[in-house]
Amino acid sequence: MFSEKKEIFKSLCEHVRENNYVSVEKYAGGDIKRGLRNADGTGVVAGITRICNVHGYVLSEGEKCPDKGALTYRGYNIEDLVAGSHGQGRFGFEEVVFLLLFGVLPTAEQLADFSKLLAENRELPGYFAEDMIIKAPSPNIMNKLSRSVLALYSYDDNPEATDLENMLRQCIELIAMLPTILGYAYQVKRRHYDNKTMSIRPLLPGLSTSETVLRTIRSGGKYTDEEAKLLDLCLMLHAEHGGGNNSAFATRVLASSGTDTYSAIAAAIGSLKGPRHGGANMKVIEMLEDIKAHVSNWDDEDEVAAYLTKILKREANDGSGLIYGMGHAVYTLSDPRAVLLKQEAKRMAYDRGYGEEFHLLETVEKLTPELMAKVRGIDKAVCANVDMYSGLVYRSLSIPEELFTPLFAVARISGWCAHRIEEMLTGGRIIRPAYKPFSKAKEYTPLQER
Repeated sequence: MFSEKKEIFKSLCEHVRENNYVSVEKYAGGDIKRGLRNADGTGVVAGITRICNVHGYVLSEGEKCPDKGALTYRGYNIEDLVAGSHGQGRFGFEEVVFLLLFGVLPTAEQLADFSKLLAENRELPGYFAEDMIIKAPSPNIMNKLSRSVLALYSYDDNPEATDLENMLRQCIELIAMLPTILGYAYQVKRRHYDNKTMSIRPLLPGLSTSETVLRTIRSGGKYTDEEAKLLDLCLMLHAEHGGGNNSAFATRVLASSGTDTYSAIAAAIGSLKGPRHGGANMKVIEMLEDIKAHVSNWDDEDEVAAYLTKILKREANDGSGLIYGMGHAVYTLSDPRAVLLKQEAKRMAYDRGYGEEFHLLETVEKLTPELMAKVRGIDKAVCANVDMYSGLVYRSLSIPEELFTPLFAVARISGWCAHRIEEMLTGGRIIRPAYKPFSKAKEYTPLQER
């Protein structure tokens, strides 16, 4: 029976391939923005935002010229935001969330009140964990995050209203609850799929988001201040990245239709799961392990380069031809997030016994631009992106790989919510790009004549 069904689907797939394939050449010469990208790789401008700016190049006389990368939240440079909080020995993610949602930096009193508000909303609705997470475990935590967000709709007394006050309430509750959902989903996954002990402990008031995450995912619930501050840095760097990134744009597309907050955020989580988006941090670690297994001398740049060449030619690793962690749609000379994270990754990696892995990633970062130019003829600046080092940071923090992308979601939901609200308040039109039809007109054939 199984073999028969398999053959049926195999036959059907042949029809699908035959009637859906469009060659890349068809896109050339027309005014078609494949992937909503211009011919030079820049994104098609689809709107205006006050939330975030991602700078990676300048346009000079119509040409794209590489430039040092810069990331600003509501006009504030991410480097200054990190230095301003961590330089004072305090956590910074909550301050970033406030800034993204409200557009201004909070006063000390406002920050304290907002942090307390998040802490007070971390608790899930009564029996939610039992009914929605424990009774329905998932091998992939991203899917469980998405399902749980959608399920929270049913626990909201006013889920459909799109007035500002209601949307803001929903967004703050979701930002607060997502780390809790992550903790439950991970512990249940450990028990159900990994045959390990499930450890669920009550939430403690007064903890930052990063402290809450570490306490809920670790069996002993223990962590150091240094570890919590490093995770806090990751959350700050991942909190937002402009309206054009895939998951933020997904949020805006759904918001433009007038749908509810839960549907919009669940869609964003689904987008972030993809290996070309948030899932890339896991792909970097998988690639690292593959290189380690096939390169005997990690210090031999020629041997590393030979294997990276195989990867680029789709002859090694996962066959995608991608060197994960390298390249970005906007950044050219540098990704400021990668620069900040690399500094911390190096220190933590050598302290925790991952120094050789860090050095290998540095070698990959160094060799890839020249190899891409040689193998693919790509004559453009290519830099490491944030995913190159975020996975190693998580590994140094003893965070399991299945949590890499969910932690990205815990941070990025703040940006999604900001874009949700901005689109609802100022978008004004449903997002509806056009696709050029390719099928030719055909005469209908009666069933008995086919």
